[in-house]
Amino acid sequence: MRQIIALGGGGFSMEPENHLLDQYILNQSGKSRPKICFIPTASGDSENYISGFYNFFEQQSCQPSHLSLFQPPTRDLEGFLLEKDIIYVGGGNTRNLLVLWKEWGLDTILAKAWDQGILLAGISAGSICWFEEGVTDSFGGGLEPIKCLGLLKGSNCPHYDGEAERRPTYRQLIADGKIQAGIAADDGVAIHYIDEDLKKAVSSRPHAKAYKVYLDEGLKEVELKTEYLGAH
Repeated sequence: MRQIIALGGGGFSMEPENHLLDQYILNQSGKSRPKICFIPTASGDSENYISGFYNFFEQQSCQPSHLSLFQPPTRDLEGFLLEKDIIYVGGGNTRNLLVLWKEWGLDTILAKAWDQGILLAGISAGSICWFEEGVTDSFGGGLEPIKCLGLLKGSNCPHYDGEAERRPTYRQLIADGKIQAGIAADDGVAIHYIDEDLKKAVSSRPHAKAYKVYLDEGLKEVELKTEYLGAH
């Protein structure tokens, strides 16, 4: 079973007091103490980000590690990653992430990990990266489309309710045919794919949602059923 869990926002870095999405990711591995590896490339291996990851996941029933491309733990990155149960990609600059991954061969290794049933997850840049296209501010001139790894079809837009320009820009790009139809996720929402199919959307906040945005005789935005993971 191939799984990807893409977070529009939330998780340990954005909601340190709200563990619902990160717990959900751990629970999907099917292991009692999954090996979870954080890849913080998009943030330039921010030390605060890495320590935030360990601060949370060392308290959970799992075995945390991280992969730095600036200080690689081993020459055998494929061997290092393919023995994990979960790979969790952090946010930051999607363009830099993709350029560095390609140079290091991580694009190929991560596709292999997915095929082998290792759960892939990530937030923001770590959400966009799995799709054919995403909406990013990586280029420095506002939001624009970017081509990504293409494990999942269509496009992706994170932070749909969290950043004022996200929703109107994504809608306009799709309306203008500059980016494919796709899935948008509010902060606090994770979209869970099994193989290439959207299985469910879950949230850490009661009113956070995911949306399907596409063209059909004009622009359509359809709210997806989103399951709140907290106490109802």
